Amino acid sequence: MRFHVIDAFTDRPFAGNPAGVCLLPAGDWPDDPWMQRVAAELNFSESAFALPAATPGADWEIRWFTPLVETNLCGHATLATTHALRTERGLAGAVRFRSRHSGGLLARADEDGAITLDFPAAPVTETPAPAGLADVLGLTPEATYRTGALGDLLAVLPDEAAVRDAAPDLPAMAGLTRREALRGVILTAPPARAGQGHDFVSRFFSPAEGIAEDPVTGSAHTALAPYWSARLGRHALTGRQLSARTGLVRTALHADRVHLTGHAVTILTGDLHV
Repeated sequence: MRFHVIDAFTDRPFAGNPAGVCLLPAGDWPDDPWMQRVAAELNFSESAFALPAATPGADWEIRWFTPLVETNLCGHATLATTHALRTERGLAGAVRFRSRHSGGLLARADEDGAITLDFPAAPVTETPAPAGLADVLGLTPEATYRTGALGDLLAVLPDEAAVRDAAPDLPAMAGLTRREALRGVILTAPPARAGQGHDFVSRFFSPAEGIAEDPVTGSAHTALAPYWSARLGRHALTGRQLSARTGLVRTALHADRVHLTGHAVTILTGDLHV
């Protein structure tokens, strides 16, 4: 069975967010424990498994696994899967994915190499900071927001330096997110100065799901896009995630959907001998 290692939301190798991608043959899903073990073996923040859809309304079924759990939505691994379909299966144009928990998802492979994901937007609702958040982060956010079904906490910081320099207590964050029924915590702020090619910055942490810090998180931008579009008064924006690998996500808000655009690079293709 073929698998791919693909760097997503980047146009150069060893940047962006790496994902494992397994394109499965038509038929039934493998056992969940097998997919979980493969994801743990690959040990990326997310691995995607896709198989041809057996019913109308979608081209492929897709599921995502962290090293510890199955997750409801993943942007960078969906982008990586679309890239694999283009490079291995000759995909041109759009592909319709069906997911178990996030409904129908559309991806479009453009001629210039860019891939655009059409995902549900995650409107944010301001909320008091959970007890202990300032201690976990080592700083006090200006504001905090819940992200609905996405399940993250969005914490707004005063400036780019605060996001870049944040050093949260990850074991304590894992406890806080479990207690608050959160997937993870998004930190965000405006850029250090205008004209740098991005409109906001972010970082994402999900230690309870086996992701200490995610390099570039497409799904988090389904909440970042509505927040920053409302704050800046523009529908089309670019976010930079300030992980060590870094990456850019172009966002465009369309009513209750968000378009996320980026590139991808194949790093490795191999065979699973199990």
